[in-house]
Amino acid sequence: MWLSSLAASRITSLFLGLKIISFVIVFGSFFFQVDYSILRDATSSTAGTSYFPYIFMALPVCLASFGFHGNIPSLIICLWKRKDKLIKSVVFGSLLALVIYLFWLYCTMGNIPRESFKAIISSGGNVDSLVKSFLGTKQHGIIEFCLLVFSNLAVASSFFGVTLGLFDYLADLFRLITPTAGRFKTVLLTFLPPALLYLIFPNGFIYGIGGAGLCATIWAVIIPAVLAIKARQEKFPNQMFTVWGGNLIPAIVILFGITVILCWFGNVFNVLPKFG
Repeated sequence: MWLSSLAASRITSLFLGLKIISFVIVFGSFFFQVDYSILRDATSSTAGTSYFPYIFMALPVCLASFGFHGNIPSLIICLWKRKDKLIKSVVFGSLLALVIYLFWLYCTMGNIPRESFKAIISSGGNVDSLVKSFLGTKQHGIIEFCLLVFSNLAVASSFFGVTLGLFDYLADLFRLITPTAGRFKTVLLTFLPPALLYLIFPNGFIYGIGGAGLCATIWAVIIPAVLAIKARQEKFPNQMFTVWGGNLIPAIVILFGITVILCWFGNVFNVLPKFG
């Protein structure tokens, strides 16, 4: 990150490649061990439970999981306003993430009983708790090693990818444009606060990612939609790209953002139902 945004992008790509390799090794094994009675929650004490109310609690987390919006300025820097490549990067990147998430959910929900998630949630929802639940399925050797590699790289690459956009935003906000000193100060502004919060709240993963979803809702959902409406009112003659749908699409996006914010506060103040 200190060197350049392009160097950070290359390192993130390296993490992603290693993560995909370990993902294929681990979940290629778990895929063939899926127990459909566990997947359908047919035999546990929670059988017949409706999980629909928990969707609202998950909305801020889902938004953070697909929160590529903050990286678009960094992508513009790397791709230099080649909008065709920018659109392909966003679309195919989102589809790839969706496929991996669905495969992950299939293998996770088909190997770990629902009761085990209560212990995972009570421990703060940390990745190591999920890994221990997987290891409880008696996986050893290379599978165990790759599972640990995947879980750590998943967090590292996600953190690094999000901070890529945050880094460029802070550099622009505080006008830290000098090549060496400016980037060093921006690195401190980007990484020092989350590092301190992790030391203070080591088991705050769920609240952390939920808070990230709240911030993403404001800066990556509502504000861009408001700017789009404003830009269409101004009628810029040299605009590069216009999303179809007039003001209706930005209005729907704003409504979705408000819904996510309400869900976040509902979770914080224990208004929404919680599993376990």
